[in-house]
Amino acid sequence: MAQVIAAATPFHGHVQPLLTIVAELVRRGHEVEVLTGSRFAGAVRDAGARHVALPSAADFDDRKLDVYFPERSAIPAGPAQLEYDMKYIFGDPTAAQHRALSARLARFPASVVISEPLFFGATALALSAPRERRPALVGVGITLPTLLSEDAPPLGLAMAPVTGEQARVQHRAMNAKVRELFADTQRHLEENFGESGAELPGFFLDSMVTVPDHYLQLTVPGFEYPRGDAPATFRFAGPLPGAPQQPAALPDWWAELERETRPVVVVTQGSFANDDLTQLVRPAIDALADEDVLVVAVTGRPDGPAALGSVPSNVRVGGYVSHDELLPHASVLVTNGGYGGVHTALRHGVPLVVGGAGEDKPEVAARVAWSGAGIDLRTGTPSPEAIRNAVHTVLAEPGHRTRAAELREEFGRYDALEVIDEVVSGA
Repeated sequence: MAQVIAAATPFHGHVQPLLTIVAELVRRGHEVEVLTGSRFAGAVRDAGARHVALPSAADFDDRKLDVYFPERSAIPAGPAQLEYDMKYIFGDPTAAQHRALSARLARFPASVVISEPLFFGATALALSAPRERRPALVGVGITLPTLLSEDAPPLGLAMAPVTGEQARVQHRAMNAKVRELFADTQRHLEENFGESGAELPGFFLDSMVTVPDHYLQLTVPGFEYPRGDAPATFRFAGPLPGAPQQPAALPDWWAELERETRPVVVVTQGSFANDDLTQLVRPAIDALADEDVLVVAVTGRPDGPAALGSVPSNVRVGGYVSHDELLPHASVLVTNGGYGGVHTALRHGVPLVVGGAGEDKPEVAARVAWSGAGIDLRTGTPSPEAIRNAVHTVLAEPGHRTRAAELREEFGRYDALEVIDEVVSGA
């Protein structure tokens, strides 16, 4: 059995997928330490691993970003905020992460380091020593691959690949523009890596994928743009299974759901973007108030129904409801497009209507449309009319349901945890 260090920046969305992996590696007999933020100590222990806190220069509470990075709130969402995040939230901790990782390896000689792509300290480790003098680095693609390609547009445009004879020419031009746009970020990150004695071998978005000895993308080819120029180290592993859930009481309307004969439309803004439910949940409720459907609105908030106030008679509201229990009853999911949540829906063969903004959500929505598994509303604040029309289309036309079912079948041919164990055991 192997000794493994798993490393993640202290964001819940970065840590939780790694903890799903860690719990399975521990179950299979591997010895695992997790290097991440101090607030995740309990969750790491629950996964059966040892927690090692990041040093203060690399640790923060992702629930209070405005406290740790107060200037960020004044930066508009989009390229400017992404540039800020790459420089200061992910880039500046690189040297501290690298030192912490090196210190752990001196005490715990792991043969494998597993990291998510934005834990740059692991990338610096791989670049600062030859392979025979360091552990194998396994990058886990917890969100969309950042690799620039002649076969696909770069991240940030939220568009499908160009087709036709000039496709590669157009993609190359887009890639050049991205390199130009992030030239200052590139210089900033090169300085960060230099503090660890490492040199970035190329553009940082490429390096996040190409530097690891193994890069495992947590999806399937049917949900990701083809890249014929991806390195041999890039591999589709399939999505992770849902994280284990603590048993919880089902809502008092659950028996009604199980008897329901109308189409069931589940609506959610994901696990964290729930401060303002007027972005998607409330417009969806208003859109479907007079339709012959049952709407299940999952607020993701402890105040549950109170967060929405009065709702139409065809709406049922829950705070926290397991999607693995809920989605088998769903005809369509209206969502803001988180990578994990979309994959959970597709694991159950549920087609989607996606209205998301910020982070990777527009890109995820674009892939939902490209894959044929649903409709991209192309905004994070869609109108009730747009939502109603999209839901009508998904319910009335079989194509989206068919593609969602095909992706469910494709998911079934992959076992991400088995692939990861295979790589770890063979390193």
